[in-house]
Amino acid sequence: MITIREWREGDAKALSMLLSDKRVMDNLRDGLPFPYTEADALDYISFCNSADKNSSFCFAIVYNDKVVGSIGVFRQGNIHFRTAELGYYIGVEHWGKGITTEAVRLACKHVFDNTDIVRIYAEPFVENIGSCRVLEKNGFALEGIMRKNAYKNGVLRDMKLYALVK
Repeated sequence: MITIREWREGDAKALSMLLSDKRVMDNLRDGLPFPYTEADALDYISFCNSADKNSSFCFAIVYNDKVVGSIGVFRQGNIHFRTAELGYYIGVEHWGKGITTEAVRLACKHVFDNTDIVRIYAEPFVENIGSCRVLEKNGFALEGIMRKNAYKNGVLRDMKLYALVK
């Protein structure tokens, strides 16, 4: 069974293990420490639990009662306040099982049902085919390719821009 729920302090060990895998980190933005410690995880959990509940939606992805990933939807500012950015990751051993697809569905439903947000977007690297498929399966439309949009691991990389509109 796949669910999403708010983070708990007891999730710190699982979170630190997820983000201490370079294969996961290679698909995320920079700025996260590596290796990712339990103290880092507790800081993130504290941030999530104290964040504005109308702007930051941080969830643990739970599969068969075990934390296997993370998903967040973050309201944008200024004229984009009705738009939110989606980000997620899951442990490598759970890739390709449909878990992330279901977590994205649940998170988007929660945000659309409980806020005035009308657009959720995500920006995966073009070569992250699994992440692109997750978005496509959830009805996200490919709006374009942002060429040389990110510098990651010493390489300029293209990213895709996907969006789901309520």
